[in-house]
Amino acid sequence: MEPDAESGTAAEAATDTEPDAESDADSRPRRAADTRALTQVLFGELKKLERGTPEHGRVRAALIEANLPLVRYAAARFRSRNEPMEDVVQVGTIGLINAIDRFDPDRGVQFPTFAMPTVVGEIKRYFRDNVRTVHVPRRLHELWVQVNGATEDLTTLHGRSPTTAEIAEHLKISEDEVLSCIEAGRSYHATSLEAAQEGDGLPGLLDRLGYEDPALAGVEHRDLVRHLLVQLPEREQRILMLRYYRNLTQSQISQELGVSQMHVSRLLARSFARLRSANRIDA
Repeated sequence: MEPDAESGTAAEAATDTEPDAESDADSRPRRAADTRALTQVLFGELKKLERGTPEHGRVRAALIEANLPLVRYAAARFRSRNEPMEDVVQVGTIGLINAIDRFDPDRGVQFPTFAMPTVVGEIKRYFRDNVRTVHVPRRLHELWVQVNGATEDLTTLHGRSPTTAEIAEHLKISEDEVLSCIEAGRSYHATSLEAAQEGDGLPGLLDRLGYEDPALAGVEHRDLVRHLLVQLPEREQRILMLRYYRNLTQSQISQELGVSQMHVSRLLARSFARLRSANRIDA
């Protein structure tokens, strides 16, 4: 029989009392991992259910909600198109639903990796069908290419998005020119995001953007785990409630329960292991 979470070695008990702080940067990959684990559990349940049944629809809806941050991440890449963001998210959600319906968890591919091209493709089709091409003067187009390159270089250098002043200084142009270029870019056809920039031999902006979703740090699963909680011991139920209903970080949970963040991390891992076992999912 597995030892209770409250018990353990003296060393573990000592670790539980050590101060611990979880920064935003540290919490993001943990939340992303938790979301992937929950997605895996839900796909395991979905596979056992008959399509068209209320239970299948409920688990499918849970998968959609759990992975909406991926859609918001993809949609944000098109925010310069001056289209209502909620419309772009709705279009991207169609792609997400298609990806969920086609995904086979037995293939060994992470769902975000599988779903992202489908979501982005749906958004691109929307812009191709609904956004007219606007002529941009050659000078501004050339400057737009330079500003994009400078933005990427400065982001790599500083680990953050550069300011208008930093871009202007880097390119030895005025801030007004940078702003004019950005405004012209907003009028440019959406396909410029996916096409190679004319004459520079570089891939399009979307091809240069890696997928590491910071929005996953704020995902709220709310009712997604309600039907799964009954399979867990009371203490692990409480931790999942704090994680997904109250959206607390592991550090905040550790403070509320009076244990270390490391112990919370172990309990979360144990919870997902129990759920995978209960739903016959291979780790």
